[in-house]
Amino acid sequence: MKRLRLLNLLLAVPLISLVACSSPNPYGDSYGSQDTRTIQQVYYGTIEKLAPVTIEASQGSNAVGTIAGAAIGGILGSKVGGGSGSDIAAIGGGVLGGYAGSKATEELGKSNGVNMTIRLEDGKTISVVQEVNPEMIFQVGQEVQVNVNGKDARVVPR
Repeated sequence: MKRLRLLNLLLAVPLISLVACSSPNPYGDSYGSQDTRTIQQVYYGTIEKLAPVTIEASQGSNAVGTIAGAAIGGILGSKVGGGSGSDIAAIGGGVLGGYAGSKATEELGKSNGVNMTIRLEDGKTISVVQEVNPEMIFQVGQEVQVNVNGKDARVVPR
């Protein structure tokens, strides 16, 4: 019973961590609390080129999957055999579980993005990548507003 509770805890913690790390709306029209009450530079321009991209999960979220997979694999592997065989199975289970957890998190963390090349009104050309929002599909030739805060930028329709 105690082992079952431990296994449930080990499964719950990484899932909660993954949910907490992901933004509920990663599109250009979503702001986190840290983005409020900040000054942003505003630029206007026209989209010249759109290219689909794949946005991969951050390394931090991948580490959570690796650790969780290794812990679960190690626990399950320790149930195999007895004595030193159990130790070897636990190590093998931990390695395989870590690899499986890493790959699963990597696939879950991928999303569709768009690389927008924008000609600003001052003649400069910039490129911004952001996640695709089905409610906000951009077109070549569309006028947009680019909000820049430090090294972060988001593009919204004008």
